[in-house]
Amino acid sequence: MNLKLLGARFFAGSIAIAFAVAARADAVSSVDEMRALLAVIHAELKPVGDGNLPGYIPALGDVDPDLLAIAVVFADGRTVSVGDARHPFAIMSAAKPFTAALVMKQRGRGVIREKVGVEPTGYPFNSIDAIEAHAERSVNPLVNAGAMATVSLLAGDGPDAQWSGLLGWYRQLAGADLQLNETVYASVRETGLRNRAIAALLREYGRLYGEPEAVRDIYNRQSSVDVTTEQLAMMGAVLANGGRHPATGQRLLEPETVSAVLAVMTMAGMYDDAGEWAWEVGLPAKSGVGGGIVAIVPGKMSIAAFSPRLDEQGNSVRAQLAIRSLSARLDLGLFGPVE
Repeated sequence: MNLKLLGARFFAGSIAIAFAVAARADAVSSVDEMRALLAVIHAELKPVGDGNLPGYIPALGDVDPDLLAIAVVFADGRTVSVGDARHPFAIMSAAKPFTAALVMKQRGRGVIREKVGVEPTGYPFNSIDAIEAHAERSVNPLVNAGAMATVSLLAGDGPDAQWSGLLGWYRQLAGADLQLNETVYASVRETGLRNRAIAALLREYGRLYGEPEAVRDIYNRQSSVDVTTEQLAMMGAVLANGGRHPATGQRLLEPETVSAVLAVMTMAGMYDDAGEWAWEVGLPAKSGVGGGIVAIVPGKMSIAAFSPRLDEQGNSVRAQLAIRSLSARLDLGLFGPVE
C-alpha cells in the first residue's frame, strides 16, 4: 500500500468540504470548534480500510481493526476527543520519547547523546544491521536498540525499582493510573527473539548499561502499558507545554530536555517514514505498532490518534491521515504550510 497515494486520494475527497474553523490553528479557540473539526476528520477516515494488523505480535493481531480515535490536548489542559478515544491499547514504541525524557531528567540532557546517540539510522526500527553499520551502535532512543540502551540508563536500585519508577512517570504524565497489559506483555516477551539478540549485541559493544535480559524485560513492559488516546495526548501535552503538566501546572521537564526530545522525535519518530512525515506533516511525532501516534505542536497542543491497521513501516494508516489532515487544515506544520 502506498500511503502517499492513499493520502492524495483522501485529501482529494475532503478538500471540497467547507469548514470555517479549519483555516488556521488560531481560529480554533474553543473546545466545541475543535470537536466539530475532529468529527469531520473522523467521519472521512471511517471508510479507510488500508493496512494490516501486526501479526508478529499475536496479542496485537486480536485487536478490533475498526477502532478509530483522535484526541487533542491544548497546552492549557483543555481536552477534545472523538471516536474510541477512551479505548485502551498498548502504547508500544510511542512510550520511547517519554522514557528518554525521564532518563534525561534523572541524569542530565547529555546522557542520551553520549551513551545512546541521536542520529537517524536509515534502517528499520528493529534492525541488527544498523548496530553493525554505526559506530555508536545504539544510535538513537526511538529505535529498538537505542530504546533498550535508554531503559538500561534508568535510575533505580535494580530492575524492579527501575520499572516502578518508569511506570510511575508514565502515570504522572498521563494523569491516570496506567496499567500493564499482561496479555500483550506475555506476547512480546515470548516473540521478541530479535530484541534478545539486539540486547546481547549491545552489551558486547559496551552500549547496554545493564544485564541484557533484565533490560529487555523492562523494555517489554514499557511497550505493554495500556493507554487511551486521550491519555496519550495528555502525555504529549507535557511536551507541548514546554515541560509543565497542562492540568496541574507542575514542571516535570526542563525546556532544554523538551527541546532534545522533540528534536529526536522529528528525526526518528516515524520509523523509516520520518523524512516523509516531516515533509508532509511537519510535526515531531512518535508512533507505535499498537496503532497509536502522538504528535506535538510546541506551545499549542498535543494530537494523538489511534487505529490498529499499520502500513509497511509499522505506522497506523488512519492515525497518520488524521494528524496529517489536522495539521494541513490548521497550518500546524513547524516548517510552513503543508498540503
